[in-house]
Amino acid sequence: MKLKQRVVLLAILLVIFIFTKVFLIDNLDTSAANREDQRAFQRMLAGLRVALDPRLEHTLQSPWEIAAQWVVPREVYPEDTPELGAVMHAMSTKKIIKADVGYKGTQLKALLILEGGQKVVFKPKRYARDYVVEGEPYAGYDRHNAEVAAFHLDRILGFRRAPLVVGRFVNLRTEIKPVATEQLLGTFMTLGNNTCFYGKCYYCRETEPACADGDIMEGSVTLWLPDVWPLQKHRHPWGRTYREGKLARYE
Repeated sequence: MKLKQRVVLLAILLVIFIFTKVFLIDNLDTSAANREDQRAFQRMLAGLRVALDPRLEHTLQSPWEIAAQWVVPREVYPEDTPELGAVMHAMSTKKIIKADVGYKGTQLKALLILEGGQKVVFKPKRYARDYVVEGEPYAGYDRHNAEVAAFHLDRILGFRRAPLVVGRFVNLRTEIKPVATEQLLGTFMTLGNNTCFYGKCYYCRETEPACADGDIMEGSVTLWLPDVWPLQKHRHPWGRTYREGKLARYE
């Protein structure tokens, strides 16, 4: 091989070697700072991981009693909550013994009583996960999975002020209708092969029911706060208006 060809070949090999090194360094960053960031992230994940184990260390207490004892003026649940998984498991599996309309608020919901006497709020699924609501920020219905996401975001940020929320599938025909009040039962209907209900709320309409997939409805279940903690209403300082042309207080 001539000298010129050898030089060109060596140059090509050198370029390949340099690019390989750069690529490996970029993808396998071995800096101490990066390794520490990874360890910190893994520690955070380990601390946030919830094992949905139905077993409780305190066998003489129900999951509802444990959750009620967590609530203090500045947080709904403590940072170290080994029983959190058991409480969430109970929320998603305990038998529904009563179902009623959810009176308060603007969105469709049902008030359920679970075995053991615990109140929860059931918000039905209205959209597919990837459905995009067009229009104003307040257009459309509430998303049930947003309630679940808000609870876990509250945990990640360390606020611990959002009520516990889990996802749950319920059979409207066998789990809800047999224990429903007359007022809730009167809002049920069948559209095609799907069981639906429209409940009672500010914006609830018979023409806009929430429908199950057959009899099975997905939704979110939010744990009701203990009655010993009365709620006080505070006007949001940055609350928007819902009428075109009407200014908010801060505007």
